Amino acid sequence: MTTVNPIVPSAPPAATPSAPFQTEIPWTNWGGNQTSTPAFTVRPRNEQEALDAVRFAIREGLPVRAVGSGHSSSPLVQTGGVLLDMSQLTGITGTDRLNRRARALAGTTINAFGDPLWEQGLALSNQGDIDKQQIAGALATSTHGSGKDLGSFSSKLRWVKLINGYGEIVEIGEGQLRELRAAQVALGTLGIFLEVELAVEDSYYLQEEITYPMWSETAATWQDDIDSNRHYSFLWCPEEDSCELLDLPGSPDHNMANRSYTKRYNVASIPDESRISTIEGARLDRSYRIYPGGFTTQFHELEYFVRSEDGLAAVEVIQDLIRSKHPDQKYPVEVRWVKADEAYMSQFQGRDSTVITLTTKPGTEYWQFFRDADAVLQDFEPRAHWGKIHFMTRSRLERLYPELDTFLQVRREFDPRGIFLNDHTRALFG
Repeated sequence: MTTVNPIVPSAPPAATPSAPFQTEIPWTNWGGNQTSTPAFTVRPRNEQEALDAVRFAIREGLPVRAVGSGHSSSPLVQTGGVLLDMSQLTGITGTDRLNRRARALAGTTINAFGDPLWEQGLALSNQGDIDKQQIAGALATSTHGSGKDLGSFSSKLRWVKLINGYGEIVEIGEGQLRELRAAQVALGTLGIFLEVELAVEDSYYLQEEITYPMWSETAATWQDDIDSNRHYSFLWCPEEDSCELLDLPGSPDHNMANRSYTKRYNVASIPDESRISTIEGARLDRSYRIYPGGFTTQFHELEYFVRSEDGLAAVEVIQDLIRSKHPDQKYPVEVRWVKADEAYMSQFQGRDSTVITLTTKPGTEYWQFFRDADAVLQDFEPRAHWGKIHFMTRSRLERLYPELDTFLQVRREFDPRGIFLNDHTRALFG
């Protein structure tokens, strides 16, 4: 394979990984709905130790999965083999102001990009409500923010260094578009990411505007709001106390039932940072300080993506479902927009998308609600967020992803023995 670099030298094969490790330690994700007990949990401190751990797994016939910050609600991480905790491989490793690029180790969290990039006059193009995820995990699942002209994190991947299923270090760049488009959203099934390069932007400030329109107003100004704001999103509240469930301040003047907690962020020019404002609902600050929504309570989510032109109809179908069949579901319904991209397994592959996020409380009975939501959205041919609870199957992928076969071919080239698959990903891509 032309993308394979010479094998990095390593120490003679060992009976155990060279990095710090533990045996049979249970792992649980942030939301508490996914758990497994790997045979080995390995915490590599550098590239060599990560490579040694993969080679150890290959030699012992053990599957390998990587874990980041554990924010995924789907069974992406579960394994009985080797779990690589990449949290010690962190840091910005380089920036290129002229070409607007930034490199970082795979375990670098999104919030760790802000200050170092800003010091170089750069910034991430977009972010989501949470910034605690490690960048490799955000790329693996096509994590995103909101804005009709803005893509996901994965759409910004321009180069990656990873360990493949042969125990070799591989680099994929823009000269290998077939492999790069597979790597941009791979759910960890091509290999273990070590370092990535992202396209970034010149630094910018954002002005926040929070409003609380009734649903009829949100629907009436639907397309204008999408078109006239860099970042536009809202959370429709079925009940008065819906905002409180996500630690959001509701309107001080209105009952929030059937209102939208609406966020608009637009680029602002300021002469100096003395103009920065931290007033809730009207903040003006560096972009990376504005994005995070501050969600701190645990929750589970189902997040589906429909074509932008179907967005309003799809949201109203979900509203009808909640009112008619699941009135006990009080969490806000979050709605966002993301630009189309070309990554083979991206939720946004080939189509601009409206994002519909349903949230529930851990420990409650939410499966029937999620199954019903999945059912009523099928007319819109929804795709699912890979890091959230979903009901995607291989047959659905064959209908919804025109480049599935190409992705599967690349995946097999990088990992012919399937060591980077677990039960969940094997059912989809095995």
